[in-house]
Amino acid sequence: MVGLAGGAALLALTACGTPQGAEKGPKADPSEAAAGTTATSTTAVADPAHAVAPPGPFDGKQYGDDLLLVSEGTLSEADLATITGVMVRGKKGVAAFTQLSYGQFSVQNKLFNIAAVDPGEYRRFTGNGSATFQEQWDRIAGGEVAIPKALEQDLVPDAKGYLNVEDEKIHIGALFPGGVDGIAAVVNSRWGDALGLPEDNAVLINTGLSSPQVVRDKIEKAFGKDRFSISALDIVAQSGIDPGTYQQAIPVGAFSDAVGVFRYTPIGGGRIAPDPAWVKAHIVTEVVPILGSVTCNKYLMPQLKAALAEIVTSKLADKIHPGEYAGCYYPRFIAGSTQLSNHSFGLALDFNVPGNQRGTVGQMDRVVVAIFKKWGFAWGGDWAYTDPMHFELARIVNPG
Repeated sequence: MVGLAGGAALLALTACGTPQGAEKGPKADPSEAAAGTTATSTTAVADPAHAVAPPGPFDGKQYGDDLLLVSEGTLSEADLATITGVMVRGKKGVAAFTQLSYGQFSVQNKLFNIAAVDPGEYRRFTGNGSATFQEQWDRIAGGEVAIPKALEQDLVPDAKGYLNVEDEKIHIGALFPGGVDGIAAVVNSRWGDALGLPEDNAVLINTGLSSPQVVRDKIEKAFGKDRFSISALDIVAQSGIDPGTYQQAIPVGAFSDAVGVFRYTPIGGGRIAPDPAWVKAHIVTEVVPILGSVTCNKYLMPQLKAALAEIVTSKLADKIHPGEYAGCYYPRFIAGSTQLSNHSFGLALDFNVPGNQRGTVGQMDRVVVAIFKKWGFAWGGDWAYTDPMHFELARIVNPG
């Protein structure tokens, strides 16, 4: 659940740099956030091309974040009416809700949730320390992104303060201490369209005096358990995920074609059970140069074969050691976390493991690295915390 401590104020990232043509706004005042100021921010619009109307002063209405329901595509008006009209003991089980455009983006082999929101409505569900802080919502409306302070080491901006979200760069306008559990980045609807997020495919729900689990059961009874993923956010706050519940990831950017909608169920021990239909449609076992038989995503195979074939013709085959290949497709969370990696989709490979451990420069031949990059792969050796054994699909390249 979101934190309600007013003393935990959002921090404006004025130190991250200001987009060209924009002026820095006044420094955020934590005491104003704690007091629940209704003063309108004078923050300049950072990105007019992706700006929406500012939300205006906060009116004080706040709700808890109890359930997050995610659909594969845009929710119909009829489905939304059924969801929000659920009755519990003769009373409405949904006290308040707001719609989101929801999906995932990849940063250094970790998948993060992103939501495109109506800043004026979404703020009501984010806790007092965040909801009352005007500058955050004005910055989101002005085309910037807000991320949790807890993830500032994972979602590192570039030298100019921009976060790479697949093929787009979005200026980080704010760090926030609370927010909605499980949502790592918040943007406005203009950015949602630019990123290709499914429009209004998610609903953030406050159940008022009704039990969130009872409301979830009612929704699942109306639609079936596999129609939507519905997470109880109090459980997510404790463990990072609602275990045993049907989940779906909807990646944007380069992975959208190769992954589509990834349906899975957490089954304990860091493992997940992908939908067998997804596995059948996406995962294949084929013979490739140097490595022999590998199991990966079918969209990755043409580029992998092309890269390895060029390595052979460049007389560098001995630089990749088949006996030290650690695999491609393994559906599980990243060790010690509840985040999916690109290995879950069969879109990443680990080579020459013993000499290329995390946090080292590694021994990977740099010409081999260059060939893989040519064929659309990103290399973990370029990351802030290096992973030189790791290559992952970054863009689609047609070998012809």
